[in-house]
Amino acid sequence: MIGVIIPVHNEEALLHDCLSAIEQAATHPLLCGEPVRIVVVLDSCSDGSAAVAARFNATIITINQRSVGFARHTGAAWLLQQGARWLANTDADSLVPEDWLVEQIHADAEAVCGTVRVAVWDEHPEHVRHRYLELYQQCEGHRHIHGANLGICARAYQRAGGFSHLVAHEDVTLVRALEAIGARISWTARNTVCTSARKLARAPNGFSEYLNNLAAVS
Repeated sequence: MIGVIIPVHNEEALLHDCLSAIEQAATHPLLCGEPVRIVVVLDSCSDGSAAVAARFNATIITINQRSVGFARHTGAAWLLQQGARWLANTDADSLVPEDWLVEQIHADAEAVCGTVRVAVWDEHPEHVRHRYLELYQQCEGHRHIHGANLGICARAYQRAGGFSHLVAHEDVTLVRALEAIGARISWTARNTVCTSARKLARAPNGFSEYLNNLAAVS
């Protein structure tokens, strides 16, 4: 069984499209009918995220931690109890491609670090987009780490100690732990996820803050 983890904090506007894209990826014929379980971890939500998630075939877990690391850890723990062999991670403001899970599963790796792209830059001045594209490596062998596009086999995840209960950089911390144990990691751009470039961050020191910092120094 393949598991998908989505941490959510007040994402009612974007969660529907996120889950629709994941359900599409879960039915890809090259998965050969392997079950895919989707876990939505609602963390301190005060909006309609729960109602949106309830429209989909997803397990909903509610916590009150304001910690993306705790949310991912909680989702992973539930999926491991259900027998998941692979843990795919994305974010509620992101859209995965149809072959997202297929590319992760067939990568012949213990972990897959994928890339992201931004479709809409409306909230930022033009120079931020240019600066971002100058710095970003949209290619095989990149070294970007995104919780919005990260997959790990269950055994390597457990050997590395799993997601730490951090409010930020839980994805980077896990990948560094995977590197420390010698896990086989694929750094690929073949399954790029489309993500939001919004200015209002849901988590500190995340992608939104990175873009805001580019605006400040450009």
